[in-house]
Amino acid sequence: MRTRLAICVLWLLIATVCMAEDLTKVRFVTDWKAEAAHGGYYQAKALGLYAQAGLDVQIIQGGSSVNVPLLLGSNQADFAIGSNSFIPLNSVQAGIPVTAVAAIFQKDPQVLITHPRDDIHSLSDMRGQPIMISDAGVGSHWIWLKQRFGFSDSQIRKYTYNLAPFLANPRAIQQGYVTSEPYEIEQASGIAPQVFLLADDDYPSYGSLILATNQRIASDPGVVRAFVAASIAGWRDYLNGDPTPGNRLIKADNPEMTDDLLRHAIADMNRNQLATSGDAQTGGIGVMTDDRWRRFYQTMATGGVYPADLDWQRAYTLDFLPSP
Repeated sequence: MRTRLAICVLWLLIATVCMAEDLTKVRFVTDWKAEAAHGGYYQAKALGLYAQAGLDVQIIQGGSSVNVPLLLGSNQADFAIGSNSFIPLNSVQAGIPVTAVAAIFQKDPQVLITHPRDDIHSLSDMRGQPIMISDAGVGSHWIWLKQRFGFSDSQIRKYTYNLAPFLANPRAIQQGYVTSEPYEIEQASGIAPQVFLLADDDYPSYGSLILATNQRIASDPGVVRAFVAASIAGWRDYLNGDPTPGNRLIKADNPEMTDDLLRHAIADMNRNQLATSGDAQTGGIGVMTDDRWRRFYQTMATGGVYPADLDWQRAYTLDFLPSP
């Protein structure tokens, strides 16, 4: 009996090794430290969805010092998260061979946050007020805020991802993600801040775009299609099922994450329908459309961000989106 059991275990190990050797290794870089906003990708890895699709996916944490387009452009990574629609368009303009192949968030999670105050009830009320904005934000959503609401660069104060300046000043305004900073502020101060989701004022950017290198697209289109499909399946399960497997991997990569923060972030993603609003209601999670990309480009080109002759359609492709 023991001999038979030992043989079975040996064959199981051999089969596992053979299966692992058959998987295509890919490197996937996130746009920040592991958090719930990356949950669907971690869920896909934890549940074996990538492996079932024939992929051995290494998830590499991003951060303030990680340049996603540079890593993709130098083929140090195969896939990455593009935080917003500016990134693939900027890549086209800079000649970086990167293409958006899916958009997990139909709403960019970017918000502006204030303390409770009687003089601010909308984004337009913040015109002329000092606002803490990150360097990345100055090159993305701040451009839209200037164009849409008449904000000026004189309002900018540097945001360093430290909440202390905001907590210490009841007149402070800062940027954030709807899934993180508002909760952290409330936990630290005991006061619920005012939160203004830019997407609710028609900020046209996608969020959590899946970017792929043009080299991978050209050489392994099946791998790109498999990665997109498995990622979307992971997101569907993470938002609607038991997120524990994905959260376990998130906390392993980023020990600063807590169960309460993850739970709150998932609730915020669902409440704001970041992944399921708009075109996703009919096209499913990950959908992109030519019309949405055209609107974003035209809005930014009108504001002088991009030249009128930019080949903006090279920033994305709809070829790898699964049928709804």
